[in-house]
Amino acid sequence: MFSYICLNWVLLVLFTGSAVSELAVIGEVGQDITVPCHYSVRNRNDITSMCWGRDWCPSSKCSQPIIWTNGWRVTEQHSSRYQLKGELWRGDVSLTIVDAKEADSGIYCCRVELPGWFNDQLINHKVVVKKARITSASPHTYTSQQTSAPGSTSESSFPVTRTWPSVSASEAPQTASAPCSSPSDCLDVTVNLQNTSVSLPSQQHAEHGLYIGIGSCAALLLILILALFLS
Repeated sequence: MFSYICLNWVLLVLFTGSAVSELAVIGEVGQDITVPCHYSVRNRNDITSMCWGRDWCPSSKCSQPIIWTNGWRVTEQHSSRYQLKGELWRGDVSLTIVDAKEADSGIYCCRVELPGWFNDQLINHKVVVKKARITSASPHTYTSQQTSAPGSTSESSFPVTRTWPSVSASEAPQTASAPCSSPSDCLDVTVNLQNTSVSLPSQQHAEHGLYIGIGSCAALLLILILALFLS
């Protein structure tokens, strides 16, 4: 009877294996994803070997192993993208997947080999690698620039403020400051302009005649004096 019970216990352990826990890890493409795994280390004798594998943890070892460690350093490595960056001697055997890809999604087994029969620590992780989220780009302000034709001198695209020299009121041309209020006002202004333009030549002729008259009088006076002197 006792042997029958022992045999059933052995068969149960063989078929069920050690207690297995399962965790989920979610990451994005291009990121470094860390899959956690730890075991207790109280002294140097507790440091042990372990492995990581793709797929569920089997009854022994790791199926499709990707990395191994003896507890102190990495002894086997399937790819440089799989790394153990934790402090191994303290029981931190977390797996880091560098530059994760969608193909890295799946089940990962962390198997820590502990002394004794069927004492291995088994953890199955479900890793999900999603595509990176696309964020809406912030609005940008574009400044249009004027380009000069080939062969011409290029000018700056920035606005240029030009300052013109001031002109005094006496130097500025006289223009009408306001429109005519009535047709008669406009007619008066036109007549005045015409009179001004016509009077200028007449004044010039008058001044010329005055000069001739003065000259003639002076000549006659000179002749008269000479006549008196000779007589």
